[in-house]
Amino acid sequence: MPVAPAGTALAGGTDGPRALRPLLDIVLDALTTGAQDRSGPLPPGGPNAVARTVRDACLPLLPEQGAGPHAALRTLVHTLAAGAADPADPHCAAHLHCPPLALATAADLAASALNPSMDSWDQAPAASELEALTARALAGLVYPAATAPDALVTTGGTESNQLAVLLAREAPRPAHPTEPLRIVCGANAHHSIHRAAWLLGLPEPVTLPTPDGTLDPATVHTCLAELTGRTGPVLLTATAGTTDAGAIDPLPALADLADQHGARFHVDASYGGPLLFSDTHRSVLTGLTRAHTVTLDLHKLGWQPVAAGLLAVPAPATLTPLAHQADYLNADDDTEAGLPDLLGRSLRTTRRPDILKIAVTLKALGRQGLGDLIDRTLAAARTFADLIDAHPGYELHSRPTLTTVLFRPIGADDTALAAIRRSLLIEGHAVLGRATTPTGLWLKATLLNPHTQPGDLTHLLKLVEGHTPR
Repeated sequence: MPVAPAGTALAGGTDGPRALRPLLDIVLDALTTGAQDRSGPLPPGGPNAVARTVRDACLPLLPEQGAGPHAALRTLVHTLAAGAADPADPHCAAHLHCPPLALATAADLAASALNPSMDSWDQAPAASELEALTARALAGLVYPAATAPDALVTTGGTESNQLAVLLAREAPRPAHPTEPLRIVCGANAHHSIHRAAWLLGLPEPVTLPTPDGTLDPATVHTCLAELTGRTGPVLLTATAGTTDAGAIDPLPALADLADQHGARFHVDASYGGPLLFSDTHRSVLTGLTRAHTVTLDLHKLGWQPVAAGLLAVPAPATLTPLAHQADYLNADDDTEAGLPDLLGRSLRTTRRPDILKIAVTLKALGRQGLGDLIDRTLAAARTFADLIDAHPGYELHSRPTLTTVLFRPIGADDTALAAIRRSLLIEGHAVLGRATTPTGLWLKATLLNPHTQPGDLTHLLKLVEGHTPR
């Protein structure tokens, strides 16, 4: 077979790596020069300046005659890198947007090149088995005493939470229910819980106040006592790592209440779940194993490229409602003959083998290696809190539970805080988030880089100080 030109060569097969190699050199060079041109956590100038730069570099994007593969690849990758918000920069700390491990990123290249589709075994023979093994291993962290725990691979916390609500809606219930599933959550819950209720045609969740950042068991008890007098099922949702402050709901007490009132219990541990890798910090997740479903998200505190979500369950039977049959993908006679049925592993049909990068990371680092990254990142958050506490010009909201630190210059009102954050963004100096609490607006630093040094954090405070009105 003749060798195809670079622009139309395929990534798979025996010739694929040879076609990829020179293109990867171009990509790596463009990533390097783009980061050098940016020289900070994000490009300066704000949305209009970035949009103008992208247009000038990349248009036209559908020319009559192509620019050629090397030129197109170099131009667009360089432009993307130069205009990126780079979570590997220690001053890019606004969101749960992690810097991925180079190891996981390299593995993800293989997934893209081979392009298995995880909706039937004959499209992904090895990938389907790897997914099953890896998902079970991670589910075993959540449910160590379970006989056969399992997990579904998802695009992230939002999809996992939606699946958890769906499974609660479809779970066995009283013989003649007269009311739909009711969801009870805190005001601290991720917005995907409310969106899941809307998507599934359920009533608006009962949202309990969380003035201290977490659910109060007494308030939950009162609510569940009122709801469980009905004939419809109830789902109590807790959070292990809120997006605003990284707070963790009192899981053991909430599990007790769910048992007492016959409610189903789901924990959104998208942020905090990876603490299970750490011998030092895993105890803060006590009670997690009592949940019927648990959301995990390894593109947060797991250093995976997007997407890397999971929904863990204590037994495969929990997933039975997701079973689905399409003759061209999982014909009954094929399943009976031993071909694995993958359609019940997701609500999606075509999906990529996101498990590969996760499996490579787990195999390479082990639980202790990942636990060390967790410990280092949490230590950086505590160091940052100490620096803020010791600084006469700053106020610390609270000691961090995970890696989120809320702070603000003393005397700065909400308008000034918002302006400080935007100024840092527009100038390209720092990416900080914002969080609104009962005590007003706070700047939010979400630290996810395990290699962040105290000097990086001291400099971040100086950047904020330099933009604080006098």
